[in-house]
Amino acid sequence: MDLVVKVDHNPVTGETIIGSSLDYVPGGKGANQAYTAGKLHADVTMLGAVGDDANGQVLVNNLKNAGVDTSRILVKKNTPSGTALITVNKEGNNAITVVPGSNGKVTIEDIINNMDLLEKSDIVVMQMEIPIETVVYVAKKAKEMGKIVFLDPAPVPKEFPYEILPYLDFIKPNETEAAMLTGIKDTLSSYKEAAEKLRKQGVKNVAITLGKEGVYLDSEKCGKTKIDAIDVKVVDTTAAGDSFTAAVAFAVSNGKDYKTAVDFANKVSNVTVTKAGAQTSVPTYEEVKEFYGEDPGII
Repeated sequence: MDLVVKVDHNPVTGETIIGSSLDYVPGGKGANQAYTAGKLHADVTMLGAVGDDANGQVLVNNLKNAGVDTSRILVKKNTPSGTALITVNKEGNNAITVVPGSNGKVTIEDIINNMDLLEKSDIVVMQMEIPIETVVYVAKKAKEMGKIVFLDPAPVPKEFPYEILPYLDFIKPNETEAAMLTGIKDTLSSYKEAAEKLRKQGVKNVAITLGKEGVYLDSEKCGKTKIDAIDVKVVDTTAAGDSFTAAVAFAVSNGKDYKTAVDFANKVSNVTVTKAGAQTSVPTYEEVKEFYGEDPGII
């Protein structure tokens, strides 16, 4: 659950500021991505965990309302649901602190107990808000089954499991995360080098999102390309990256190549930032079509 506070500016160390509002907004990187996929009319199932608290039930119901299959969402006893504390400044930029709660208790055993879900899926999309060993286990198992494996490497852990990279078909860091993953600083101007390094480490397709500068794709089959952001009025950047990842997966699941998929995802995330909140800002396929005045041609 995202606790979103609107502020004039994001606080610095030691500073106390006054927020203008507080909203409880369903969020979580995996849930945001499942929610987006559902709104885009994908056949999507969420595998994860909530706590046995009021927030957990709200989160599950919200996913159901977006068309997500929630039958594999686990309830962890005596545990709070994952929570994010988010400040959003007047420019729409955010600062986020995540308290894992039940997310931190998604175990390898939970995956083993739901292995049939991996077997019947075409694409498996993961994030780093659950234990690292669980993420690595899923990537290896999914690739053994011949599945398409996506990773949104956020939040980047201090000890990133680089052994996972050869199992990935697609990875989507933003410029900050790309710098953390590769050690290549100032990634906003050296994103090509960062993407190339990740490709050399085994990832087939790398998309580095660059905020208002757009996105850079280094793809095994589609080559290297920079797609500019679309000029929109930014209200809140929360869930922009999550809607992007889900939109790429949705397009790929519909047989599109990664360049087409990334171009579509760029459009989806640009619509997302025009609204406030996480899941509340995610557009339907029809809303994307209406926003741009043309059919994206994915379905």
